[in-house]
Amino acid sequence: MGKSAKRRNGFEGEKMISLPQKLWKDAVVRHPEIFNLYITHIGYFPKASAHYRERRKGCEDNILIYCLNGKGHFIIDDKRFEVSANQFIHVPATDKYMRYWADVVEPWTIYWIHYRGSSMEAFNNLLNVHIGKGPQPIPFNQKGIDIWNSIYKSLEMGYSIDNLCNASFCLHHFLATFFFTDKHIVTEEEAGTDMITESILYMKANLDQKLSVDDMAANHHFSNSHFSSLFRKSTGMPPIDYFLHLKMQKACQLLFSQDIKIKQVAMQLGYEDQYYFSRIFKKYMGMSPEQYRLSTKKF
Repeated sequence: MGKSAKRRNGFEGEKMISLPQKLWKDAVVRHPEIFNLYITHIGYFPKASAHYRERRKGCEDNILIYCLNGKGHFIIDDKRFEVSANQFIHVPATDKYMRYWADVVEPWTIYWIHYRGSSMEAFNNLLNVHIGKGPQPIPFNQKGIDIWNSIYKSLEMGYSIDNLCNASFCLHHFLATFFFTDKHIVTEEEAGTDMITESILYMKANLDQKLSVDDMAANHHFSNSHFSSLFRKSTGMPPIDYFLHLKMQKACQLLFSQDIKIKQVAMQLGYEDQYYFSRIFKKYMGMSPEQYRLSTKKF
């Protein structure tokens, strides 16, 4: 590719916004609790023939590039990757040399976002974002594209505090569609209700019962230990804790919306002993049912 052919931007149909640094500096100083992560640049390059970007001193931002069609190439430090359709590459802020460009024969179509913030290092460590990770496969991410469009439209309307807040909040949701694909993108094979969802629906339909792990595991012909392991891996909680969580959630709804006695709430949730129910409720909610009911009257 000759030097004259290389372009950073200027592609037909492109969308791009670069936010002024002073704007974010002022916003972060005023509202650090809101702007712990914030967008610095956002763009869409369709069929970006001759797209080329070189960053000799790396980049202070995290960069996420989602390749919709075609392909591109990425070099960071001493590692080289090819980024193809239905893949994304997420590079952390770094001072390492990087270079990326569109393939000559099949130039990529990409959605991309740069972002940074005070919590970047902890954020990257938690989500295992590092320079050697390379491109990751992903099913067509319509949800991510929709959120990207919401962010772009918000920033396109100006840099009011409302628009900036909306963009930053949407940024987290946008990233979640890439980090936690299984929570946001449903393939045809996965369209049916899975075992965990079935178990949760079963719990919700039996909040007035005293379910055991035996009951739940038996529904799927699993051993208790195998069912518990799968459930905890998916939800982050043991099955019984999740069931109690649903019971307390329902208790809160009843206490808030209905003028019924505490004893009746307990009975609807399978607790014959009102005082035992109150102890469980206080353990989960940090206050008694009576205190919770009084606190909701303020709203």
